[in-house]
Amino acid sequence: MNYHNLTFRAVANSDNGEVSSQTTFHYRQEGQILTAAYRGGSILEGRLIGLAEPDGKLRFRYHHINKQGELRSGQCLSTPEILPDGRIRLHEQWEWMYDDESRGHSIVEQVVE
Repeated sequence: MNYHNLTFRAVANSDNGEVSSQTTFHYRQEGQILTAAYRGGSILEGRLIGLAEPDGKLRFRYHHINKQGELRSGQCLSTPEILPDGRIRLHEQWEWMYDDESRGHSIVEQVVE
């Protein structure tokens, strides 16, 4: 599975998360290395970097600046699901780092532009 040049939008998130339906992720992939820029909703600017596994799972670290001017960081494991229309849905298990270390889950879906 290759995520290069795909765009994703959040469709669900735990209450302790900051990603919302207004947050858009733009993925890039070179080999196993995955990066993304994201923004929208309460997130002014964010980046993630990680690894794409052969089965399509993603393991990454993320960091962003929210509208309160806070720098937030965490780690995530995303498991892909192929939707009937061929788009990718990612089921994410994430954890904040450095702050409250709470955990949550979110879902992002590929946006067809």
